Amino acid sequence: MTIAAMGAATLLAQPKLRPDNIDEIVKALTLEEKATLLVGGGWGSMVAGSMTASSETLVSGAAGTTRPVERLGIPVTVVADGPAGLRINPTRQGTDQTFYCTGFPVGTVLASTWNMPLVEQLTTAMGNEVKEYGVDVLLAPGQNLHRNPLCGRNFEYFSEDPLLSGKTSAAYVRGVQSNGVGVSIKHFAANNQEVNRLQNDSRVNVRALRELYLKGFEIAVKEADPWTVMSSYNRLNGSFTQQSRDLLTTILREEWGFGGIVMTDWGNKEGTVAAVNAGNDLMEPGMDNEIQRIIAGVKDGSISQEQLDLNVRRMLDYIVRTPRFKGYKYSNKPDLKAHAKLVHEATAEGLVLLENNGALPLKDVKKVALYGTGSYDFIAGGTGSGNVNKAYVRNVADGFKANGIEVDADIQLWYEQFIALKKTELKNNAEGGLGILLGDPVVPEMVISRSFLEKKEAQSDVAVFTISRNAGEGDDRKATDGDWTLTGTERELLQALADIYHANGKKLVVVLNIGGVIETASWKHIPDAILLAWTPGQEGGLAVADVLCGAATPSGKLPMTFPVSYLDIPSSYNFPFNYKGGNSIDLAALMGGVTSKKPVKDVTYTDYAEGIWVGYRYFATAGKTVSYPFGYGLSYTTFAYSKPVVKVEKNGQVTASITVTNTGKVAGKEVVELYVTAPDGGLVKPVYELKGFAKTKNLKPGASETVTVTIDPYTLASFNEVTSAWETAAGNYTVHFGASSADIRATAAFKLAKPQSWPVHKVLLPAEPVKEISVK
Repeated sequence: MTIAAMGAATLLAQPKLRPDNIDEIVKALTLEEKATLLVGGGWGSMVAGSMTASSETLVSGAAGTTRPVERLGIPVTVVADGPAGLRINPTRQGTDQTFYCTGFPVGTVLASTWNMPLVEQLTTAMGNEVKEYGVDVLLAPGQNLHRNPLCGRNFEYFSEDPLLSGKTSAAYVRGVQSNGVGVSIKHFAANNQEVNRLQNDSRVNVRALRELYLKGFEIAVKEADPWTVMSSYNRLNGSFTQQSRDLLTTILREEWGFGGIVMTDWGNKEGTVAAVNAGNDLMEPGMDNEIQRIIAGVKDGSISQEQLDLNVRRMLDYIVRTPRFKGYKYSNKPDLKAHAKLVHEATAEGLVLLENNGALPLKDVKKVALYGTGSYDFIAGGTGSGNVNKAYVRNVADGFKANGIEVDADIQLWYEQFIALKKTELKNNAEGGLGILLGDPVVPEMVISRSFLEKKEAQSDVAVFTISRNAGEGDDRKATDGDWTLTGTERELLQALADIYHANGKKLVVVLNIGGVIETASWKHIPDAILLAWTPGQEGGLAVADVLCGAATPSGKLPMTFPVSYLDIPSSYNFPFNYKGGNSIDLAALMGGVTSKKPVKDVTYTDYAEGIWVGYRYFATAGKTVSYPFGYGLSYTTFAYSKPVVKVEKNGQVTASITVTNTGKVAGKEVVELYVTAPDGGLVKPVYELKGFAKTKNLKPGASETVTVTIDPYTLASFNEVTSAWETAAGNYTVHFGASSADIRATAAFKLAKPQSWPVHKVLLPAEPVKEISVK
């Protein structure tokens, strides 16, 4: 036999990856190939190590890839951002075809619906775009807790409450993955600020960590089986999360039963060996020096062969699930029109009506004076990796026109010219190097003379003023005018519009097109109505106008608390709310290279000294006045609650039901929120905690629906640091059926005769206990 024939025979004899021969493939891989599988293909959709990868194999603008081993039939897989829809480049060289994606409502809007079937429906469409554009894993959802309202990425995340966050995440995951593509729930864990996110140490006592910051991830893992989890940049109680075996193996895999892969957030930390040993299977985006670190670690014994093979096996288990492995012929043509229609219809359910003094829905309105830069330059979503390259954004002016209401042309033209000028100025003055993540800043409000407002009042039936804010990856918001509080220009325009329109018997409506909580207590009495629109995706302006005009009845509820003052929030005393060190993004440092920026030396750790007292848990227990409570939201109709019933079933589960009746004049949906007061069982506990919720169908006037929520004993448990166990105390419990955390409509009691306990590993303790505030 010739040498050439022998070589060909050897190639033919090599196994090719199949779902049923993973152990065989692990044995066939060389050390170098195994290390290659644990390191991504580089920043973007570049593929290292592939001789046959072509433009058809890659997805322009995707965040990263895995590396192939072609001799064994192991293909490239592609991963891409992000939480509000797939993020890829909309245009490509060599073709006139466009590759736009749908801009879905951001995570906070999804949580504001309190409608998990609707969330799943939306993300099923999102997952279809992932699959049809040739992507295997969507790097989403983001589900870090809203510890503080000024976190720059809160718009991506869901709630201040871990149950609502976890349930929303689970619905999101089920929807995307129903398409046969995966997700990566992130950022695991305690990544609750952006300032110095690459190095900051989140110091959290174990009870708060388990009850708040891990609980949402636990729910998503157990209820939705995500393909992947993304470990965060930050340290947690001293160790980088990417290198914490306690977090990634002991808790995630051994306690929760996670069966997928863990990938790092995008960077190149030096501790690659520690990450592998922790159970971090994939280093993203992937650099060649990480491969060399793994090889060296195996050779010097710091990575065992058993650990290496375990991580490789998990990678292969992931790869055989992907569309790319299965040879799926993606179309590059998802049905964007159908998805836009779905988003338009669904978005209204996530908008929250905060105030309504008889102004809404608008009646007998033919012409609107539409003010605010956001009315015409509507913010669909936040900046950074959570942004989506969408074909268009429907603004509020578009929405009014679609509802048959004329928008004053002079006001619109003036704003459009002002916005164009300001955007040019901002672009010319922008510092280079950060646009990839930060995006465009919000155009500030313009100064308008009172005489102009008076002239336009006479020509219009109502005034609408959109106030805009945005935020994004890489930096946190600030407790300053123009961010947390209104600017002087905004306040003057708001008051002038109210004075002028009220003097003539007309109404003023405010629309909040904002990415996160702002201060409202000092001015919410001025307008006649306030609609919280958030940053609700590409169809947001249409949805806003639908609600204002009565084409849709609002049913959104707040997934977080709006405080009276920023410093009313306990975590604010341990949050960089006015950090002046500049943006914390450093792309060179992110990739492990040489940096020219000064390190963030003054924000190296964050003490979670508020403990479990986050959001309504604090405000309700302390009796602290808020501007708008957790779970709050008005409707155009009213609802009555009756016949509360709570039963303890033989299997220990608690079943709670109540009848909701529409007592108003228009159809609408109501969210029933179940808060439970538990016996202390030797622990200090909040006055009550959310333990379940349900949303009614669209009830016509006079119609009723009985909603039922089941709560298992484990959901009732609190964490005892002394025993290192989840404990459900014996004794008397009270279920509060609420329209919000501050609007309890009915109560019912039940009793648990015996305590229950679920011991867990005593891990992730801080080096020294964090000194926490006392509330009770």
